[in-house]
Amino acid sequence: MKFIFLLIIVLALLNLTRSNLFIRSMVEVDKKIIEFLHKHHVLTLATTKNNIPYCANCFYVYHEEKNMLVFTTDYETKHAQDALGQNIVAGSIVLETNVIGKIQGLQFQGTMYEPKEDLLKRVKTRYLKRFPVAMLMKTHLWVIELSFLKFTDNRLGFGKKLIWGQEELEKI
Repeated sequence: MKFIFLLIIVLALLNLTRSNLFIRSMVEVDKKIIEFLHKHHVLTLATTKNNIPYCANCFYVYHEEKNMLVFTTDYETKHAQDALGQNIVAGSIVLETNVIGKIQGLQFQGTMYEPKEDLLKRVKTRYLKRFPVAMLMKTHLWVIELSFLKFTDNRLGFGKKLIWGQEELEKI
């Protein structure tokens, strides 16, 4: 009887530990992904309208505390108009190289929207710090609140992937 009781406790602790690790992984983005996001500055944004996909390239800055990408685009652009109708977007950020062992790339999914009030002030400060020339232009800022990240980094081993987010949740 004691053995069964101990077995139940051990199984419960293992399950609790697994849950805690999972929650932690959902909150914390791997440092390698964060470094990659800070190192680069151009993303490819994928939107869709009426089941017709569209891509656009945008300069971005990564807001680490909020886990979001900040970029600027006009209302009149196709990708902005698409996102107003369907705000779930995807995209990628890549290191362009011919050396297979140095290939790095990030695929992402998230929710695109216009920041307001306090968030707008904070993201504008970050964006203008990274791209001061934007002070000379009319800028309309948008954010992508990230829900999924898949980072491929061949420096860690061929095809090595680090995954964070919603799709990882569905695997467990």
